[in-house]
Amino acid sequence: MMAKSTSKNQKPAAKGNSAVNQKVIGKSPAPIQQKEKKNNSESSDNNSTADNLNTGISEENSSKVAQALNQVLSDEFVLYTKTLNFHWNIEGRDFHALHLFLDDQYHQLQIIIDSVAERIRKVGHFATGSMKEFLADASLQEQAGAASVSESMIAQLAADHETLIRNLRTLIDDFDTKYDDAGSSDFVTGIMKEHEKMAWMLRASVPQRA
Repeated sequence: MMAKSTSKNQKPAAKGNSAVNQKVIGKSPAPIQQKEKKNNSESSDNNSTADNLNTGISEENSSKVAQALNQVLSDEFVLYTKTLNFHWNIEGRDFHALHLFLDDQYHQLQIIIDSVAERIRKVGHFATGSMKEFLADASLQEQAGAASVSESMIAQLAADHETLIRNLRTLIDDFDTKYDDAGSSDFVTGIMKEHEKMAWMLRASVPQRA
């Protein structure tokens, strides 16, 4: 009697699971495949556009915003690489403190880089993703990997941050007044503030010359 009862209890459960599995497997892939097909079609029409957005910003303006942000992304990546380079190769009597200090700085730059790339995607375009493109678009210059005087390295990084700050300050107004993108204007304002803090900490880490 108990065996027969167990068999009856198990059968409906198996049937229910089967029905759920058939529903998930049988119906889900079709919409996904259609969506992918649609996106591929849109991509072939305009390779520079990731999404068709209707957020109140024209396609022309969003394209210009994305182009400007991609240049920011390139500069951020060059500065990140230079900071990492100096973190590895720095020498001098303050080596230990500056080594740890630059470790913190390049991790902050990693976060900024990711946020800039995400902003480019939010305005409907693709982020630059290759070193060749970064170097072609960046206004900052690379630094060969070699040991150098600590203070000289720190001064270079401070100057690069200040270059980025000046560039971002211009974009704040351009994004808001020229391209009607208050969100991107607010975004680069926040990025500029981060660079202002990092530049201040770099300047404060080396003696000021008269």
